[in-house]
Amino acid sequence: MPQAGDEARTQADFYRNFPLFHSFDRLMDPALYAPLPDGWLIGVADIVESTRAIAAKRYKAVNMAGAAVIAALTNALDGREFPFVFGGDGASFAVPPHEAARARDALAATSGWVHRDLDLEMRVALVPLEAIRAAGRDVKVARYAPSPFVAYAMFSGGGLAFAEAAMKRGEFAVAPAPDGLPDLSGLSCRFSEIPARRGLILSLLVVQGRDGSADEYRRIIEGLIRLIERSPDAGRPVPPQGPPLGWPPQGLDLEARASRRGPLLLRTAQLLGFTLFAYLIMRFDLKVGGFSPADYCQQLVVNSDFRKYDDALRMVVDCTPELADELQRRLESAAAAGSVQFGLHRQDAAMMTCFTPSALRSDHVHFIDGARGGYASAAVALKAAAPSARS
Repeated sequence: MPQAGDEARTQADFYRNFPLFHSFDRLMDPALYAPLPDGWLIGVADIVESTRAIAAKRYKAVNMAGAAVIAALTNALDGREFPFVFGGDGASFAVPPHEAARARDALAATSGWVHRDLDLEMRVALVPLEAIRAAGRDVKVARYAPSPFVAYAMFSGGGLAFAEAAMKRGEFAVAPAPDGLPDLSGLSCRFSEIPARRGLILSLLVVQGRDGSADEYRRIIEGLIRLIERSPDAGRPVPPQGPPLGWPPQGLDLEARASRRGPLLLRTAQLLGFTLFAYLIMRFDLKVGGFSPADYCQQLVVNSDFRKYDDALRMVVDCTPELADELQRRLESAAAAGSVQFGLHRQDAAMMTCFTPSALRSDHVHFIDGARGGYASAAVALKAAAPSARS
C-alpha cells in the first residue's frame, strides 16, 4: 500500500521530471502541456494599484515585489523546483498539496513585507485546483528550457486567468502577515537599466478574444512569434555581453530591504561594501574561487526570462519602431475580428531583477520587464481596450 511519503515524492517529481521543449516557436503545441495532478494549489499575487506606483516611477519596487513571491517560495521549498511565472507586478505558481502550508506562510510573509518595506499593497490567494476545474477551466503546464541551465513553466487551460480573477474578487485570499519575514536570499536588482539597441523595448501581452476560436488564437500567436523570432529587427533585450553594471547599484535600497540581517542602515552599509567587491570582480573579469564573471554573464544572458505563456503571450523584445508598428497592425486587425485582446507598451529601456541563490551554480534566473511600466502598462492598455478581458 502506498505511503504518504511516497505520494508526496510522486507529486513533487511530476514537474521536476516533466519533459522539456527548447524551441519557443513550439509554444502553442497542445501536446507539450499536461494537466496538473489532482490536489495541487494555484498561488497568485499582484500589486494593488500598480499603475499608481508606476506613475510614481517605482518600476523597480514593483518588479522586486513580483519577483519576491518566487524567491520566497523557492527558499521556503528548500530549492525544490515548482512551476511559476513572473508577471511584472506579480507572479503565479503551482504547488503540490503537501507544500500548501509552506506556500501559504511564504505568501503571507511576502505580502506583509511588501506592505511594510516597499510601501505597496500586495494581494495574494491560494486557489484549489478543484475549484478551477469545477468552473470548467484547467491548469496545464509545459517546461520551456531557453538554455541548458534553467527551465521556465508555461501555463495553459484558462486556470491562471480564473485564479487571478477570483483573487481580485477577494476569494481564496491569504491574509498578509504584518510582521512576516520571508526568506528572500538571492533576490537582487543590481544591474542598471538596459537601453534599447534597435530603437525601443516593446512589452507585449496577448490573450484570446471572447469571440475567437482556440485554433485561430493559436495561429495568430504562432505568426507573431515567427515574426519576432526570425526578424533581424528584433531580439532579446539583454545584450550578448550582459546588462550594464554600475556602482552603487540602482537597486541597493531594495536589496537591503530584502535582507533580514540587522537594522536597515547597517544592512545598507554592508551591502555597499559587498556590491563594490562584486562590481570590481565583474568590471575587471576577476576569477575568484570557482566564480568566473565571463561564465556568469554568458549564463545570465541565455537564462533571461523575457518570453512566456500563462494563458497569455508575454514578451519583452528589443525591436525597431517599424517592427513594433507591424506587430500593432496585426494585433489590431485580429482584435477587430474578435480573435485576440492585447496590450502594448513602448519604452526606451528594459530592466532585470535577479534571483541567484548561488553565483557558483548555473541555474540563476533573471526576470526581464520594460523599464517604464512594462507588463503592467501593457495590461492597462489591454484593459482599456477590453475591460473584461481576463475576468
